[in-house]
Amino acid sequence: MPYTAGFLLFYIKVCTIIIMAKTHKEANSFGYEIKDIILGAQDGLVNVLGVILAVAAATTSAKLVIIAGLAATFAESISMAAVAYTSTKSLNSYYQSEVEREKREIEEIPDREEKEIRQIYYKKGFRGNFLNQIVGKITSNKQVWLDTMMLEELKLSPPENNRPLKSAAVVGFSALAGSLFPVLSFLFLPVYEAAIGSIIISIIILFLLGASKARVTVGKWWKSGLEISVIGILAALIGYGIGVLLGVTIV
Repeated sequence: MPYTAGFLLFYIKVCTIIIMAKTHKEANSFGYEIKDIILGAQDGLVNVLGVILAVAAATTSAKLVIIAGLAATFAESISMAAVAYTSTKSLNSYYQSEVEREKREIEEIPDREEKEIRQIYYKKGFRGNFLNQIVGKITSNKQVWLDTMMLEELKLSPPENNRPLKSAAVVGFSALAGSLFPVLSFLFLPVYEAAIGSIIISIIILFLLGASKARVTVGKWWKSGLEISVIGILAALIGYGIGVLLGVTIV
């Protein structure tokens, strides 16, 4: 009876692997878009904040700071979009190459691949006739066999966001939006006051981004918010220090 119940549970798991391979992307696409948005906005804001504080420390011209900030904004957005595009394509290509390799091995050396399935589930504690049933069930369906090898042997799941252009657009526009926050105060205030306002605005936005990140991933929202805020502060201090050094050198 325990073996029968166990085999039923295992059969359900095998079916789940197939269903997840087909539907996991749709079920989690919104979450991955949110993470792309947070990634782009966070990186854009932190990088541009460092740039404009460096410039603000070396000049009293708000116009110069704004020009530098906007230049950094567009450069950062394009760069982030390009990275998102190439990294997503690379991830898809790597996963697909592994799928093709496993397919060939199942066709050309099935005995060795079957032995690997047996070893995987032997390590999980299955023995005897129950282990034979598991191996037989998996290897009787080549798609299940392939999915099991990808997940259990290689620890690879299908890429969640396999549309490079969409990922590039989401990350790029998010970086653009995030990069604009540090610049805003320089449109209305003198450089010194604007720099302080930029830091305050950026820390608030970074905290909100960190808290939102924890909501769609894992962790405590306040801890994640503080962590991202600290990164922003460090970037600001480094940028300010570089600006002071450059300003002194120029003078």
